[in-house]
Amino acid sequence: MFKKLLIANRGEIALRIIRTCKEMGIKTVAVYSTADKDALHVRFADEAVCIGPPSGTESYLSIPRIMAAVEITNADAVHPGYGFLAENADFAQVCSEYNIKFVGPTPEMINKMGDKVTAKETMIKAGVPVVPGSDGLVKSVADGIKVCKEIGYPVMIKATAGGGGKGMRIVWEEDDFENQWNMARNEAKASFGNDGIYIEKFIEEPRHIEIQIIGDQHGNVVHLSERDCSIQRRHQKLVEECPSPFMTDELREKMGEAAILAGKSINYEGVGTVEFLVDKYRNFYFMEMNTRIQVEHPVTEEVIDRDLIKEQIKVAAGDQLSGQNYFPQMHCIEVRINAEDPYNDFRPSPGHIKHFHSPKGHGVRVDTHAYAGYSVPPYYDSMIAKLICRAETREECITKMGRALDEFVIEGIKTTIPFHKQLMKDERFRNGNFHTGFLQEFDLK
Repeated sequence: MFKKLLIANRGEIALRIIRTCKEMGIKTVAVYSTADKDALHVRFADEAVCIGPPSGTESYLSIPRIMAAVEITNADAVHPGYGFLAENADFAQVCSEYNIKFVGPTPEMINKMGDKVTAKETMIKAGVPVVPGSDGLVKSVADGIKVCKEIGYPVMIKATAGGGGKGMRIVWEEDDFENQWNMARNEAKASFGNDGIYIEKFIEEPRHIEIQIIGDQHGNVVHLSERDCSIQRRHQKLVEECPSPFMTDELREKMGEAAILAGKSINYEGVGTVEFLVDKYRNFYFMEMNTRIQVEHPVTEEVIDRDLIKEQIKVAAGDQLSGQNYFPQMHCIEVRINAEDPYNDFRPSPGHIKHFHSPKGHGVRVDTHAYAGYSVPPYYDSMIAKLICRAETREECITKMGRALDEFVIEGIKTTIPFHKQLMKDERFRNGNFHTGFLQEFDLK
């Protein structure tokens, strides 16, 4: 087992990893920008190293600065968390070259799944269902229009290096294609430094359902059931739950098998999710694979009673999986508490938190790095907490979530708490009648 692990991240995920490491007897190193000098992950790690100014490119995204911190602290492993360098094959390669264990997949695995076009080609070869679309990257507007005529409108233009909804545009008719094409490419170039574009058939009223998998260094891959992530704004998740109210035992078995097939096709090591779009007829299509721990991993932890960070670290250290798949024993819902104004198109709301009171009670969990007196910086992702509720049934879980949200007090900034309160009372949501476009029909009051 590792003696000292450096967490190449910030916020609640850094704090989450520190907690598990302490329970496993592993020393921890926090890295931080000057904007995060008062952050909790800095306080609770065994050691902390400042790696630069607030800008992510000069701190949390700087491989040389992070590797310098690894060297001066003699860490023997690096956990990338999610976001920043978590799916950066170059970072994983540098760690390997310096004999530092990257807690995650190999650079080759990241490359095969990190680029969405390559991932789709890999899945086609493995026999996993994929959304109809272009055969690789589309080089020109004329080629794109030709693809659209073949698969039929509406279509989705997508950035191959995309994530978080960046570089994505829906096109409903040919006259609008060139304009949307140009906007998608420009946004992709600005966000990822890569304007590569591909096209897929747009699945109307789909569910976004992902399967959590974990693979070891001995060729074993198992699945830990699903998470329904369909409640989104601008293709970014706001609510996740397990089991999905749309799922059947037969569909879970088929999707679980497909996810394992996806993992085994690249000899996957570590935790990851295989993400699918599921249409109204319960046909499912591979969308992408995330080769990292995810924001919503606590949902799975609560329904199967396993610490996924611990499992991730054990697999990285060479432990072998039992080969057992896991299925939900309870119901769990997670809502993301973002520093955003839901009444103003979810505009970011950084600033000083004057009062902070998190809910308590049986089956209620809060993962957060925020506290009274903490200043939310404007430089990073706006998520400041995750509220996770667990109960025996979905109805009980929604009721518990509503109660917990009533207890959650954050003053000084705008948050998404009012949105989630209203959502928990919405009859369509309570009945499980929603899809990825649900918020476009949602009247926030």
